[in-house]
This record gives sequence, C-alpha cells and structure tokens, in this order.
Amino acid sequence: MRRRLAVPLILLVLGASLAAALYFAVRLGLDRRDNALIASITAGHDLATDPADPAALLFARLHFLATRDRLDEAQPLVQQIAAAGDRSVAVAAFYDLANARLRAAIAHLEANRIDPAIPLVRLAKEGYRRALTLDPGFWDAKYNLDIAMRLVRDFPQLDTEGEEIPPEAAKRLWTDLPGVPKGLP
Repeated sequence: MRRRLAVPLILLVLGASLAAALYFAVRLGLDRRDNALIASITAGHDLATDPADPAALLFARLHFLATRDRLDEAQPLVQQIAAAGDRSVAVAAFYDLANARLRAAIAHLEANRIDPAIPLVRLAKEGYRRALTLDPGFWDAKYNLDIAMRLVRDFPQLDTEGEEIPPEAAKRLWTDLPGVPKGLP
C-alpha cells in the first residue's frame, strides 16, 4: 500500500520540479533577450520598443533618445515606464528626461536664445518634481530642481475667477528668466 502512494507522490514532485525548471528556463531566455536588446541600444543602435516590454528596456531606449535630443519621442516612454509600476526605474526615467531638458535649456541660454529655454526649464522642473514625488530622498533631483528653480522662477498666477483681465495686466512686468545685471544700480 505504501508503494502505491509513493509512486504518485514521486511523479507529482517530479512534475512540479519539471514545470519549475521549464518556467525558469523560459524566464532566463527572456532576460537574456532583454539584456541583449539593452546592450544593443547602449551600443548606439535605435531599436523600437513595445509598451509591454520590461521597464529596464524602455528606460534604455529613453536614455538613448534623451542623449540624442529626441525629447518628444522620449516623453511617451516615461509615461509607459511610470505605468509599468517599477518605482526605481520610473524615478530614474523622470530624472533622466528632466536632465536632458535642462541640458537643452542651458544650451539655448548659452546661445542667448531665451524664449525656447523657458519651457524646457519648466518641463525639467516638472520632471524633477515627479521624481521627488516617487522618491522624496533623491538628493540629486533636489539639487537639480534647485538649479532649475534659479534659472526660471515660479511666480504666483493672478486669480481672476471669471473676471476680465484689464489690458494693463497683460503687459509683462518682468521676464521669467532673471538677467545678469550690468553696470551700477
């Protein structure tokens, strides 16, 4: 009687072990494929990604696009990474795209093109804030947000609540981008 119970139990354990080995073999194959794709993107080959891809692969493509000033193409990837649920990769994605925008804004400022720099700095600040929302202790994002805050100030908006804005209020009293003072006061 014991022999009859032992055989099915052994077969059950053997079947479960085989299923686990098959699962891990498939998982290993998928991880190797993802790592090869990440290595290819890192080497400079632009590969298309799918929203169902792992967050690390999406981040590799985002970084590829952000370092090549293709920020409009990188923006949807940030949203896909954030939706994937991997918090640490989402923080890195928001931070990486914000850094790319801040670099582009500084390049505009160095060329004395102020108008295109202002929206880039504002978008960079939003990216740093989103990264800090997910990871409040992320010191690098705090530091870069402080730099971006010094470049373009956030002024409070007028609350009009349905009132018409008089023509005098439409004039800009100061620029968003602080200038460098020249000469004596």
